[in-house]
Amino acid sequence: MAEWPKHIVIVGGGTAGWLAAMMLSDDATRLKTGTRVTVIESSRIGVIGVGEGSTAVFRQMLRRFNLDEEEFLRETGATIKFGIRHKDWRRVGHTYDGPIDDPHLVAPGVKLDEYAVAAGRPVAEAHLFQHLLWKNRAPVARKDGRSIPAGPFHYSYHFDQALVGAWLRKKAKGIALIDDQVTGVEKGGDGVVALTLESGQRVEGDFFLDCTGFRRRLINELGAQWISYRDVLPVNRAMPFWVDLKQGEEISPCTLAWAQGSGWLWWIPTQGRYGAGYVYSDLHTTPDQAKAEVETKLGYEIFPRNDIRIEAGRLRDAWIGNCVAVGLSSSFLEPLEATSIHGTIVQMMMLSAWMGTPDGRDRYNAATGQQVDDFRDFIRLHYVTERRDTPFWRDVAESHPQVVRDRLALWQTKVPTREDFPRFPPGLEHLGLAHVQEQLYVPVLDGLGLLNRDAARAEMAKDPKARDKARQTHQSLVSEYTRAAAQCLPHRAWLQSLAA
Repeated sequence: MAEWPKHIVIVGGGTAGWLAAMMLSDDATRLKTGTRVTVIESSRIGVIGVGEGSTAVFRQMLRRFNLDEEEFLRETGATIKFGIRHKDWRRVGHTYDGPIDDPHLVAPGVKLDEYAVAAGRPVAEAHLFQHLLWKNRAPVARKDGRSIPAGPFHYSYHFDQALVGAWLRKKAKGIALIDDQVTGVEKGGDGVVALTLESGQRVEGDFFLDCTGFRRRLINELGAQWISYRDVLPVNRAMPFWVDLKQGEEISPCTLAWAQGSGWLWWIPTQGRYGAGYVYSDLHTTPDQAKAEVETKLGYEIFPRNDIRIEAGRLRDAWIGNCVAVGLSSSFLEPLEATSIHGTIVQMMMLSAWMGTPDGRDRYNAATGQQVDDFRDFIRLHYVTERRDTPFWRDVAESHPQVVRDRLALWQTKVPTREDFPRFPPGLEHLGLAHVQEQLYVPVLDGLGLLNRDAARAEMAKDPKARDKARQTHQSLVSEYTRAAAQCLPHRAWLQSLAA
């Protein structure tokens, strides 16, 4: 067994910090490494809870720790997320959804996507989550007083990350907590030796996690280098705000990504309000103009909680010496595909697998770099649209990176398949780590009108038996999912029933 450190110190709590603490502590206990975990988190550092979406991996984490989902939803005010609704991206007035379930899990080997494209039908139509989205339903039906799951797929959540971080802190077992702030970092040997706290306490450790967000309080002390994505991702400012949920208003179980004149608006529902914000390019508009643009679209005044300059990118090495940057300390991407918390969970699984191995640091840095680069390219794909109605969209249309152009050229000859994506991460495929592959790409490509119907028809014509199987399976799934969605409870009514 690889040698684990005896004391892991995590600076910064929140969702990322407490997920990391719980995952590493759990693995250390299972592996009997004798490792103890300490979190240093200050209750005096406020967090702006602007609303955040996760991926299905977060629900898998709840199950891993035997945490009650209904309690989670009730105590954090979270809601269900089946996918992302993209409004006005392809062109103004056009909307498409990106459901996050994978119908190939129930129909392995069936060419559902190829059939849908060839037949001119939305590929999302064969997704259970698309039908639940259309009807604003919860993931359960009631039968004989029991909750019946709508299907076998993991869905995700929307939540206020500050509330979720506090809830996870309550649920964490066997983890020491120090309520204080770091004022000094003592370096030596292979990295960090100890931390000095505001109270005067000195905390020694063998391994450190930097979960301090954009401050990067530890990793910057070790000479961390930032790789900017400003040449790939076109927005560089964020204006978050809140909007109250109206009495009786249904809660859509999806994130809304609403394209605007100089960027896009995120709209994330929790049980009491929407966490919203405009991410935009300050090369194309000013903060005052951005605020006015949103108010014109919404029809009422907004009250921004901040307006911050952002720089998408990642650390060249997230693991330096005996310190690993996690969450926003390691990378930042605009929140279009809910990559932040997902990345933290996957990265902790990789860190646990490679902890103490001779090449673990190099493998981890390569894999986390690939992960964020892949997320970056997927996000950029969303900007390949028909829009040319503002200077922002005209500039974006003329600057697509070569990796995106190359993939689009490939997918003019075929519908994307899993073989088009590199295995991730190499050597840990058995962990089943979710990544950006065809099940996420295809609905986006289809929604943007970027798939070639003639190529899909040619593919189907090669094997009439496979085409007939795909047609039958597609029809069966659509029929089954239509019935299932009709039987499921309305989303908001179900959430309210959990508090009863």
